[in-house]
Amino acid sequence: MGSGEPCMIAARPGPVQDSAMRVLGIESSCDETGVAVYDTGIGGAAGLRAHAVYSQIALHAEYGGVVPELASRDHVRKLLPLIRQTLAEAGLSTADIDGVAYTAGPGLVGALLVGAGVARALAWALGLPAIGVHHMEGHLLAPLMEDDPPAAPFVALLVSGGHTQLVAVDAIGRYRLLGETLDDAAGEAFDKTAKMMGLPYPGGPQLAKLAETGTPGVFRFARPMTDRPGVDFSFSGLKTQVLLAWRGSDQSDATRADIARGFEDAVVDTLAIKCARALDAAGCNTLVVAGGVGANRRLRAKLQAMAETRGGRVCFPRPALCTDNGAMIAFAGALRLQAGQHDDASVRVAPRWDMASLPAV
Repeated sequence: MGSGEPCMIAARPGPVQDSAMRVLGIESSCDETGVAVYDTGIGGAAGLRAHAVYSQIALHAEYGGVVPELASRDHVRKLLPLIRQTLAEAGLSTADIDGVAYTAGPGLVGALLVGAGVARALAWALGLPAIGVHHMEGHLLAPLMEDDPPAAPFVALLVSGGHTQLVAVDAIGRYRLLGETLDDAAGEAFDKTAKMMGLPYPGGPQLAKLAETGTPGVFRFARPMTDRPGVDFSFSGLKTQVLLAWRGSDQSDATRADIARGFEDAVVDTLAIKCARALDAAGCNTLVVAGGVGANRRLRAKLQAMAETRGGRVCFPRPALCTDNGAMIAFAGALRLQAGQHDDASVRVAPRWDMASLPAV
């Protein structure tokens, strides 16, 4: 076992392989255990034969955040039963699987090694090809699982608890970073802001729900870094603004909701402004949005309106596939396995992994 960028090698030289594949996907990068089976012979949304996610929220709630050792141990307990459950729901056995995909990074090293070890053992025992998938590429490609998927080139907004990035996608595996957060990711800012106002863990979804009852405009916060050129993000200053507003308020339930609405509006507006700039920079009008914050209803509405104004298109995965899940790993892995790519037999993960280093498909 080891860490470092997974070594992706070609199974054999030649053109892309066209044969259909049923790929088992395993996601264990942080605090959710995800398993799925994707069938390229069916394709589209129907190609997702089955998927299941086990969340560790209850396990980590008393600590107010993810405890890596506990996360790893829980993946050990839950992964094999979840694989059995998912295969049963798909009406398949291990004999029906043609390949295995697993999250190789980025993520918590112990959690990643659980998924990688199980995946490599299954692949070895069944004589199947296996491939380590980049977690953020999985998110990026998740909208392509839906019916009527977008075609490259497009711009992807990857927005989650750990990442906020704008990426130009010239083709699958050909990625150019246009901009990213210089401090907190958008999801992280949601979680930390919620915690400051006393909302229960995990705070981000709780804050978004509370914002629905808030009155817009009562609290107006800055739209960070929108007053200067570029598509980088910064949310730490916004978080400080909210803290000062909360401390100086009456801290009533109504005020908490109004502050939550003001914060959410600031994040959503900032993301929309930067997305428009990124589309201009990339010279295209198709935007793909993925990651946990991509499930936010106000963000979806704002970006949809922005795309319509430009005469373009915005594509989202279904809300269940915005957060970490095995489906995105099975799908991304299937695309690479079909292209003849797979890893060697080593169990290797990469807690830090530059997506630009991935080979093209």
